[in-house]
Amino acid sequence: MGGSFGKCFDPDGAHYGLPTYPWRLAPDGFATRRQLRARGLRPGGQPIAAQILRPRYRRGPLVAYLYRVDRAKPVRPMTDGRRAALAKAMLARRTCPQCLNDAGYVIPSSLGTCVTCAYPEEYPQ
Repeated sequence: MGGSFGKCFDPDGAHYGLPTYPWRLAPDGFATRRQLRARGLRPGGQPIAAQILRPRYRRGPLVAYLYRVDRAKPVRPMTDGRRAALAKAMLARRTCPQCLNDAGYVIPSSLGTCVTCAYPEEYPQ
């Protein structure tokens, strides 16, 4: 492996402290959090087992941490209490603090209110 990908290949962890592989070249048995979630799994408290580096120009490399699939645990099921708490939190994010209506979308933090309250001249009520 030559070039910048050679700098990202450290399977023993001598240079980076963790076994390190180039982007898309990790061995089988490792997965990122998103890949675990797609399989219905979670890391379950296990330590980071390896990492993937993707070189970038002008900035440091992108890093993705890998976990062992054989040590992963199943995702906890959604309970009624969790579902209710999530629905309440999402309703709070959709409620405009000015007109107190459910906007039907998450209120942009850049505006702080729904679009109709932020731009009343464009959206007459």
